[in-house]
Amino acid sequence: MILAGDRVLVAVSGGKDSLALWDLLLHLGYDVDGLYVGLGIDGYSGSSRQYAEAFAGDRGASLVVADLPGDYGYDVRRGALADHRAPCSACGLSKRHLFDRTAIDGGYDVVATGHNLDDEAAVLLGNVLRWDLGYMARQRPVLPAGQGFPRKVKPLVRLSERETAAYCVLRGIDYQVEECPMAAGNRHLGYKDALNAIEDRSPGTKATFYQGFLERAADLVAHVAEDERDGLHPCPSCGAPTTAPLCAFCRLVERAGGRQRRRLPVLLDEPVPVEQQVPVDAE
Repeated sequence: MILAGDRVLVAVSGGKDSLALWDLLLHLGYDVDGLYVGLGIDGYSGSSRQYAEAFAGDRGASLVVADLPGDYGYDVRRGALADHRAPCSACGLSKRHLFDRTAIDGGYDVVATGHNLDDEAAVLLGNVLRWDLGYMARQRPVLPAGQGFPRKVKPLVRLSERETAAYCVLRGIDYQVEECPMAAGNRHLGYKDALNAIEDRSPGTKATFYQGFLERAADLVAHVAEDERDGLHPCPSCGAPTTAPLCAFCRLVERAGGRQRRRLPVLLDEPVPVEQQVPVDAE
């Protein structure tokens, strides 16, 4: 997942999984910075950022902050309405773009996320129920770099939510315990509940389900992800890889009436010069 000498960027939300991962990688001696993406969710984003900043401050670690309202002129709710998406879809699209862009622009070798076994098993269940081979093909714990994408890894996929929570308690890590208020109704929460009910009756089911996929089925669908990368080209607005005339993130920003940026998200509260914030359709 991570090689000696790699520069690592950990996506942190202020929650237990991402902070546990950041702590683990720091403890193991990796060259690792955090990335927090502010989503503009009232009553939630501000406190989540405080947890991430407090963690970084206590350990003398570097935290990169990207803020959708401040940097791009829209928040998740506004983006979802404008692009006719569910809030979690607009959130995921925005975060994936910023993870990739920050890693590429900042010279990081790998992006690490705190997805745990509960997350991966629930996502896999949804993908199997819909037979979404494209998403299944991209659900490996390691996605190699290439064609404008950084390497992405999920080091915690064998650990449950309870285990990462226990780790945070033992290490004295203070984290955001509240669930995102915009996640209500997210279908993956239903999949988690279903898997939890099965796990109660048959312990080990989640691990068997996900690990079985990696061992028996992941290679069978890997070609789908490779096929989807055919025809990729740089987005004319932001440079991100896309198969469309304009990437999905830039379309969302445009429809939400936001602005596109031409530079790396800044460390903590460094101001962004106005002249470096340009419209999404600028030449």
